[in-house]
Amino acid sequence: MNSDENLFEEFSYQNLATQILSASIRKHHIAPAYLFTGPKGVGQKKIAFRFFEGILNNESINSNKRNIRNRIEQGNHPDCFQIEPTYLYQGKLINQSLYENENYKSNALPQIRLEQIKSLKNFLTKAPIEGKLSMALLEDVETINEAASNALLKTLEEPINGLLILISSRPEKLLSTIKSRCQIIPFKPLDNELQKNNLSQYNLSEAILTNQRELLELSNGSPVQLEKILKSLAEIPDSIWFDIKSLPKEPLGALGLAKNIADNLSHEQQIFLIDWMQQYYWETEIDIIIIKRLEKLKIQLKSYINQRIAWEIALIEIISQ
Repeated sequence: MNSDENLFEEFSYQNLATQILSASIRKHHIAPAYLFTGPKGVGQKKIAFRFFEGILNNESINSNKRNIRNRIEQGNHPDCFQIEPTYLYQGKLINQSLYENENYKSNALPQIRLEQIKSLKNFLTKAPIEGKLSMALLEDVETINEAASNALLKTLEEPINGLLILISSRPEKLLSTIKSRCQIIPFKPLDNELQKNNLSQYNLSEAILTNQRELLELSNGSPVQLEKILKSLAEIPDSIWFDIKSLPKEPLGALGLAKNIADNLSHEQQIFLIDWMQQYYWETEIDIIIIKRLEKLKIQLKSYINQRIAWEIALIEIISQ
């Protein structure tokens, strides 16, 4: 059996969160609901699973303690229930993780839906099988739609023989009444050294490697955001990287760079490129005029005006100041 100290030994970068949870297990004082906050992907889900494991190790009412960790992580433990946002695709609900892994294409945003909260409530009404509590994890709970949010609030208001853990990187989007019924567990961003270790897992071009500092700043300590940025920027030609770090001096060069960007980058890649440029020019030149002009360009691109013309005007204005 793992002690509560050993449960979280690999998560030393989240000392505050793990100390609070360890104390809860040790003192047998488990709150009905927790809200794990902080940037996405900084250990919340793994630590939630270890918390479940520690509770089950302490409170199991039978001897079936084998492979508790694996069964929880694989979604095969009868006393643990998981909810993640879903996409509505061709009339079917597809979990966010499956949707992203299978490269489905849809303009819709993922949501936690009323049907999922109804399934959660049904799970909580059943007696646990191996432990004394039914335990549920809700990921990215800020994506919950209005009907599901009201149903979740009602579930939290009712006495249950269960434990809920909500994970959110945007807790300000949740109903205040939901937050008030949860014990808040803050998770901090990963520091740059940990993020550099995450960077080392990728086969990055030389151009991207030379821009590590900006990428780390843009990731805001979130490995999930870092991965998203890298995926979006990996196909940016080296010529664009070099040109935006040393902008053309003449209008003709600016027009050529605008064409190169508009012709070769997706809309999302262009937005990320602007974010990177703002970070880079803030750190290297502290030029608020460039930053503001790039922000205006970002707003224009998000309104889906002609991308090439927007870049042409922005770049010419920047080099002419």
